[in-house]
Amino acid sequence: MKHNAIYLAVFVTIAITLLSLLKLGKQPMNFTHSDKVKHAFAYFTLTFLWLCSFKSKFTLYIVLLCVLFGVLMEYLQGTITTYRTFDYADMLANTIGALLAYFLMLLLKKSSNMLNSL
Repeated sequence: MKHNAIYLAVFVTIAITLLSLLKLGKQPMNFTHSDKVKHAFAYFTLTFLWLCSFKSKFTLYIVLLCVLFGVLMEYLQGTITTYRTFDYADMLANTIGALLAYFLMLLLKKSSNMLNSL
């Protein structure tokens, strides 16, 4: 599972980079704040896969790097593209997604430890 998670994490990182910086056509899913939900889901997935890939001692570093990656993508959208904009709300959604993955991982580890102690 660990090796598969690394491959998936790299794939998702590349996909987020491309989706963040390439010009996309009209999006099929359009409801109020759907863009923020997509951001949160993308960064939840990104962070969770990286957390699954490495030992727990790197947990906070991984979360921080995923949040910083989201900040970088927003910065690049605002500076190197003419068809994307820098958006603080997107950065917040990215951060929320990363934090949700972190908290889910904490819950999974805690429940795993509880099961192992039985």
